[in-house]
Amino acid sequence: MVRTVISGTGLFTPAESISNAELVTAFNEYVRRHNERHAAEILAGNVAALAPSSTEFIEKASGIRSRYVVNKSGVLDPEIMRPQIRNRGNDEHSIMCEMGITASQDALKNAGRTIADVDAVLVACSNMQRPYPAMAVELQHFLGIKGFAYDINVACASAAFGIQAAAEAVGRGDARSVLVVSPEICSGHLNFRDRDSHFIFGDACTAVLVESADQATQKDGFEILGTRLLTQFSSNIRNNHGFLNRSELPLRSERDTHFVQEGRKVFKDVVPMVAQLITDHLRSLEIDPATVKRFWLHQANLGMNQLISKRVLGRDATEQEAPVILDEYANTSSAGSVIAFHKYNADLKAGDTGVLCAFGAGYSAGSVVIRKL
Repeated sequence: MVRTVISGTGLFTPAESISNAELVTAFNEYVRRHNERHAAEILAGNVAALAPSSTEFIEKASGIRSRYVVNKSGVLDPEIMRPQIRNRGNDEHSIMCEMGITASQDALKNAGRTIADVDAVLVACSNMQRPYPAMAVELQHFLGIKGFAYDINVACASAAFGIQAAAEAVGRGDARSVLVVSPEICSGHLNFRDRDSHFIFGDACTAVLVESADQATQKDGFEILGTRLLTQFSSNIRNNHGFLNRSELPLRSERDTHFVQEGRKVFKDVVPMVAQLITDHLRSLEIDPATVKRFWLHQANLGMNQLISKRVLGRDATEQEAPVILDEYANTSSAGSVIAFHKYNADLKAGDTGVLCAFGAGYSAGSVVIRKL
């Protein structure tokens, strides 16, 4: 196996952003209209009254202050409350492909590479726009890349799984370099009428270029010292949307085909699982956690990240050690840890080590330990 490096990263950020205040105003208007429409049933005890949300509740529960979305007007309309996306023809590139093109071009530029240097494309994300043709094959086509492409879906851990697959392909000589692209339109699977989760997600797309250390033109990239994956089945985070929905009897409720989670159970289960994964991974590489300069963790919940890093380090991590982007981006699923890495790695010096760790539904988790060249 040859040495592999992350030589470049790229980021696509949608043009529109929604603040907590804007989101709460729209949600509370929906609640007011719902309770007004069902006033008689609520009075009779046949329908439960909906409770309003607040910016204070959102920030305390998650640390999120805003999120980027592909469509703002649809989300904030109390009668719609979902992004509205133009239906594109089969000969046009899809919106996920469009996001992926921008992020990929950014990653290639940062790596000092061109399309001709890439042999494979992996699209690794939580929700694919369609089951086939693969989103990765579409992106490969519109980028003009020869070689192979395939999709990976391991929920919020997808990017970490994709980086491992890319590192293995490069390490075995199956490809010179591989793009791992994570287009996430999380607003499309979010139930904006659910008080407990309407604030959680945002949209973005990241790209990571993995190649052999010997051929990398950028000598200040990050060597991949090791990867480790872990899965454990749980329904505490679930999205039941699928092609068999229309065939099920009785038909599922619309709510059941959106993101649903048991937040407290997830917190209780995932924190120790991920902390142990990182600790064991570092131990296997004979790296003392105290020497790790940066932890780029999945950006889902501020409290969760703080507790994971505390368990690994044995103390509270500083903001520099465990940077946060979810306050601005919210939870962007598989893209979150890569966004943190993309924005917060330039200050590291040669020899510094870091851990990129993504985790989510499944449960699924992936750890990537890297060292600055």
